[in-house]
Amino acid sequence: MGWWRIGTDSLAGGRFVVSPLAETVAALKILHAAAASHPGERAWLASSSPAYRARLAAEPLDALLVRAAIGPTWNADFLTPTPLGEGERPFEEEVEAVRAVDPADAVPQLAVALGGPVPEPLRSARDLPGRLAEVLTWVWRETVLPEWPRRRRILEADVTARTAQLGRGGWAAALDGLRPGSTRWLGDGRLQVNARAYPPRSVDGGRLLFVPVTPATGWVSWEGVERFAVVYPCAGVLADASGPVVPRALGALLGPARADVLVRLENPLSTSQLVALTGQGLGSVGRHLKVLREAGLVRRGRAGRSVLYAWTEAGAVLVRARCIQAQDVRARGAGT
Repeated sequence: MGWWRIGTDSLAGGRFVVSPLAETVAALKILHAAAASHPGERAWLASSSPAYRARLAAEPLDALLVRAAIGPTWNADFLTPTPLGEGERPFEEEVEAVRAVDPADAVPQLAVALGGPVPEPLRSARDLPGRLAEVLTWVWRETVLPEWPRRRRILEADVTARTAQLGRGGWAAALDGLRPGSTRWLGDGRLQVNARAYPPRSVDGGRLLFVPVTPATGWVSWEGVERFAVVYPCAGVLADASGPVVPRALGALLGPARADVLVRLENPLSTSQLVALTGQGLGSVGRHLKVLREAGLVRRGRAGRSVLYAWTEAGAVLVRARCIQAQDVRARGAGT
């Protein structure tokens, strides 16, 4: 397995950041695979894929470049530059890190991504980083930007939930579930970052960044010994814009809108995030939270400047019991 040794200062200074470029690279991966990573992404893929395929059909060299850069086991480094970690930067600024890569470095990086020889058309092409930057710009402009406000809200909700989890259980709790099967806190300052047999890497003294994306994909990257990033998929229900399914019995008990608020609070969320994720008005969400708190189903706490709401034990029991009941009813129906 590949793991990083993280110094105390680097771990203490670790931070979660939102990156439009990382979201665009993740979207490119989904377009390339032509497979939605969760139900909320199917409509986006269905509407975006035809134009993307037409774009690559018109530029066969770009199609070859994307296949090589994503690679079977590793991304070409110039596809996934490490964010600066100084707050969210515009996509147009971030993509310049791709464009600025020395063209002479591109083919060796593609060879690593492919794990073998690079096709001749790419070896003789000029300015592959510039070409890849143009592909990413197209993906951003045509497929991600139109819904970036919604995606950003989902990413920010995940960051807030992770930060609250960090405050409650420390870094081990916050990092174990970032990329199930890949990322795991091993103790003694060691973070497993993938399941591959890569040599350990020291992050002591470097800036450690954690970058959420909405597709179910992820990767790691680093810039010398200065910055290291783990890109990971949003947790659970946050990755699906449609949200969790509200069991019919729970909706009948609480009302569909109030039940929709409750089922989303497995991870702590703020009122504004619930407004963004449910589509309900601020006043309505506030009233639902007040009733749920008075009923002992939801608790309120703080993470920095944010006021967050999450299930109490009673709320968790109620939601999970209703979900299990709904599954049993569906199973009996399927067996008749």
